[in-house]
Amino acid sequence: MPPFDQSIPTLILWAVLGYLFGSIPFGLVITRMLGLGDLREIGSGNIGATNVLRTGNKPAALATLLLDAGKGAIAVLTARAVIGEDAAQIAGLMALTGHCFPVWLEFRGGKGVATFLGLILALSWPVGLACCLTWAVVAALGRISSLAALAAAASVTLWVLLLTDGAMLVLGLVLTALVFSRHRENIARLREGTEPRIGSRG
Repeated sequence: MPPFDQSIPTLILWAVLGYLFGSIPFGLVITRMLGLGDLREIGSGNIGATNVLRTGNKPAALATLLLDAGKGAIAVLTARAVIGEDAAQIAGLMALTGHCFPVWLEFRGGKGVATFLGLILALSWPVGLACCLTWAVVAALGRISSLAALAAAASVTLWVLLLTDGAMLVLGLVLTALVFSRHRENIARLREGTEPRIGSRG
């Protein structure tokens, strides 16, 4: 972990800011603006890009993906620029928490994959790139978004150990646990062989 040089109130402030920024439900906003309906009543009911894709609108899904990733990255980069690495890691963690448990949606948010990848890219682009490539390879081979997400999240610890000085290791483990916890139902369906494939409207 990085040295925590800032005061507790400062770190709490950036935790709150990271949470609030991460809690913006871009998928829900975009689908409503485009008249695609309430995303929570479509497909899996998730507010992320994979479920937006189930509306059949690929540009909306891409916009959701980029914005959800971007809010994680911006939380990290802003905290790092203004305060330092300790605030950056906390802001990144809380951005993911905000996406998964947004106060605006009664704490019922998304799975956090895009936000996870965005904040990891901002914290360490080699680790982030490796996680993105892991996602892409597994998605291409298996055509199952959740499986690719779990593989990317599980791989972050390996990439942190191989590509960094280890200062992100604890954060990586916490992020992995959070992503896996948000995919409990997906894991059950993967075991049963009933998990929908990428592009499915089911």
